Amino acid sequence: MSHDHDDRPQLTAAQAAAVLNPPAGRNGGDLVVETLQGLGATTVFGLPGQHALGMFDALRRSSLRYVGLRVENNAGFAADAYGRITGEVAPLLLSTGPGALTSLAALQEAAAASAPVLAISSQIPSAGLGGGRHGYLHELRDQQASVRDIVKSVHTVRTASQIPSAIAAAWESALTAPHGPVWVEIPQDVLLAETTLPVVSAMDATPRELYPRPELTIAAAHLLSNAERPVIIAGGGVVRSDASGKLRALAEKIDAPVVTTFGGKGAFPWEHPLSLRSWLEDRHTTDFLEDADVLLVVGSGLGELSSNYHTFRPRGRVIQIEADAGKLESNHPALGIHSDAREALADLLEAVERREDPDAAERVRTVLEKVRVRIEAQDLTLEQQVLAAVREALPDAAPSFWDMTILAYWAWSGFDARRPNTMHSAQGAGGLGYGFPAAIGAAAADPTKPVLAVSGDGGAMYSIAELATARQYDLPLTWLIVDDGGYGILREYMTGAFGETTGTELARPDFVALAESFGVPAVRTSPESLAADLSKALAAPGPSVVVLRALLRMFEPTHL
Repeated sequence: MSHDHDDRPQLTAAQAAAVLNPPAGRNGGDLVVETLQGLGATTVFGLPGQHALGMFDALRRSSLRYVGLRVENNAGFAADAYGRITGEVAPLLLSTGPGALTSLAALQEAAAASAPVLAISSQIPSAGLGGGRHGYLHELRDQQASVRDIVKSVHTVRTASQIPSAIAAAWESALTAPHGPVWVEIPQDVLLAETTLPVVSAMDATPRELYPRPELTIAAAHLLSNAERPVIIAGGGVVRSDASGKLRALAEKIDAPVVTTFGGKGAFPWEHPLSLRSWLEDRHTTDFLEDADVLLVVGSGLGELSSNYHTFRPRGRVIQIEADAGKLESNHPALGIHSDAREALADLLEAVERREDPDAAERVRTVLEKVRVRIEAQDLTLEQQVLAAVREALPDAAPSFWDMTILAYWAWSGFDARRPNTMHSAQGAGGLGYGFPAAIGAAAADPTKPVLAVSGDGGAMYSIAELATARQYDLPLTWLIVDDGGYGILREYMTGAFGETTGTELARPDFVALAESFGVPAVRTSPESLAADLSKALAAPGPSVVVLRALLRMFEPTHL
């Protein structure tokens, strides 16, 4: 069989000489960083460890920018945010055993949020692999077993020549819809062994596109075109696939109200006449969604939070567009369309017939007014004041990263994200400590915009070490710490369930003095001065901390 090589790049004489005479002193670690460069990476996150030193030594011979955090889990959160903000793969360099395991909670969040993180971990020397008990430092019987339930794919390297192919395959997996974290592991001796392989040049790892099947698009378009009360739920998949423009065009073409999930914040304009906003934990919204005769769910699995804790019972036909095949019809029977949200919305937009509903905007206003009255009746002025102050201070284009804290739970429902892909939280996996290290990743991705992190005092203690990282790299981020002396939401849950609390009250440091000890300017604020203090901090160069001592409460749930 003959092959046509005419379309392959031709090497110049100088390039050919470089291939035949690669520079001396290179090792497996160099092949790692050369491959990452060839795939288009510019920034890597991580933390060095004994078995991974071959990779880290090679970084200084590369053009890659290294952002080193103080805890592997925080490095994972930073990579997660970098992937979300840029839509590009975020390499995360880890060491064996404890280092690898410490990253797992961050990788779980990346999986839940479809963030393309490429974790490259070292392994014990090749001679120790296979499950025997050799007694190597950091040894696990099966390190891959610890990550398999979390990541999209696992790629193992046994020889230096396998490194470029393994990393390229993982890269492609991370960027194939749905995006997600992937895992590559390379033994210590392979990373350290000298190599005479040519320098890795440009690599091709083009992700597979995920298109909707045409017969499903036709069926969905027919249902929507002929619906009497269509409604759209827009999830994180709309944000991840940069499909907010298509979503708006479709909603306006068929006059369908739109509610965004907490992961889909910013996917639809907050003040649009068809915007139901994000009040998913509200029975008025749930009732409205149940009353739809055709419900289009885009980029959401309708999980616990998006279904008002599984109290949502749709009565009409459900159309579900989802890139993760495992989420299709996982909670409700539907016309399931396995597709990237952008591609499916583009096809639907062409296929649907225009329908007009002069009452749609009024029905939306009615629901939002019912929600407003319900919240107003609960005497929660402080909480609304604090949330409004954050919105006032934060520039529209500035990204924000919210930890698992009461103010974030308010923001999920009541914060106007204003732009797609600007508001992010750890609501996928729900682990503490996300906000500040994620903000570091976003600031590394785009240092031209200020970045806001929001944490409670409990969650803040997970990430205090990263004040040193923010200072070291002089990143433009502001950390708002809402200090209520404990795990506030758990305090509420336990009080509601048992009448008293256990383990929720915390001795806390003087956060202002603590930040200043890292060389990070900090200020104590009040609800009245929060907007001004936050605005000033966000406008200043470099990192800063704003501490608000306040006891915030949650609005009453409607699912109980």
